[in-house]
Amino acid sequence: MKSLLQLFFQGLLILLPFVLTIYLVYLIFTVLDETIFSASGALITSFFPSLESTLLTTFLGIIFTLAVIILTGIAGRLYLTRFLMNQIDNLMERIPLVKMLYNTLKDFFNAFFGEKKSFDKPVTVYLNSERTVKLIGFITCDSLEDLSLEDQVAVYLPQSYNFAGNLIIVDKGQVEPLDLPASKVMTFIVSGGVTTSSSSR
Repeated sequence: MKSLLQLFFQGLLILLPFVLTIYLVYLIFTVLDETIFSASGALITSFFPSLESTLLTTFLGIIFTLAVIILTGIAGRLYLTRFLMNQIDNLMERIPLVKMLYNTLKDFFNAFFGEKKSFDKPVTVYLNSERTVKLIGFITCDSLEDLSLEDQVAVYLPQSYNFAGNLIIVDKGQVEPLDLPASKVMTFIVSGGVTTSSSSR
């Protein structure tokens, strides 16, 4: 009986990461299919009435959506597009509720996908004067003079097994850079330190 339980849990360890990853990808694709892809497919069928709403229109919707995203990325490098985007930003800044939502989403996506990523400076933060207790995080702002917080930095601390985190403000002397790839540090934190220990084994 004990050996059967061990085999059962061994099977779970093998299957769960794979199954959950496939399931999350499926959920993301389903949401996109019910929103952007279906809207693109409906737009295509409105221009080509002979096409019925089938798997073909969904596929064409995916291709159309990807093409629009790529073309938008290309246009984003042009001076005229940047000028128009600045005008849109200025417009969004004038709408109270929209301003908060728009800026939050824009900063969030720029942090991960922008040219100047925010989570690319991994550091250790010492919590006591003896430097025996420390946390691992990422410097998101190394100058807080606008907030009248001189000689201090903002450090984001991701939580293990979670997408949330905490922002703390500490003196620069309490922070020490980590000479490691940011992706490796993020994986170590999110996995609760399990990734490094398992890989070493």
